[in-house]
Amino acid sequence: MTAWLSFLVVFLCSWSLRDLVVEACTCVPIHPQDAFCNSDIVIRAKVVGKKLMKDGPFGTMRYTVKQMKMYRGFQIMPHVQYIYTEASESLCGVKLEVNKYQYLITGRVYEGKVYTGLCNWYEKWDRLTLSQRKGLNHRYHLGCGCKIRPCYYLPCFATSKNECIWTDMLSNFGHLGYQAKHYACIQRVEGYCSWYRGWAPPDKTIINATDP
Repeated sequence: MTAWLSFLVVFLCSWSLRDLVVEACTCVPIHPQDAFCNSDIVIRAKVVGKKLMKDGPFGTMRYTVKQMKMYRGFQIMPHVQYIYTEASESLCGVKLEVNKYQYLITGRVYEGKVYTGLCNWYEKWDRLTLSQRKGLNHRYHLGCGCKIRPCYYLPCFATSKNECIWTDMLSNFGHLGYQAKHYACIQRVEGYCSWYRGWAPPDKTIINATDP
């Protein structure tokens, strides 16, 4: 009986610790445009290999990628061969599949290596909306001087001319919302920012936005 109780205590303790670790990765919702503007590297790539590196308590996963296109980061690293992430999802590590999909991957560069995680924007390429793809090509960078302010409960008001109010959190979460899927916050004349949705590249000289 004593041995059984000891086993039960150890089991429950390890189960509780595992629960705490699994819930350790918490990310603040971020609009794709902010994810783009705040990243050192933004690429479209296919994962062609992976290797578990023996560093850190849980190790680091190194993904070998075939870069299809770079959207941001030319001056820092014009060609990306490896993407690094924590091996454990509880530490915000990303799980990418090998030789299956093309991914949009955003990340930061540390000591010459590109790192990404669950709090970065990554997605299977075929799941991106047309507006998000156009944003990557020429819209998001026009709004890197703007501020996208999340609205969690009404009323919400812009406090400066360079703010766009992001209301997806009222009914959705993160990248899944309508504004995140279809709108970019574009900087226009005199620093004025507003939401933009359209098929042609936006004209920065006029204010001609469609409100979400």
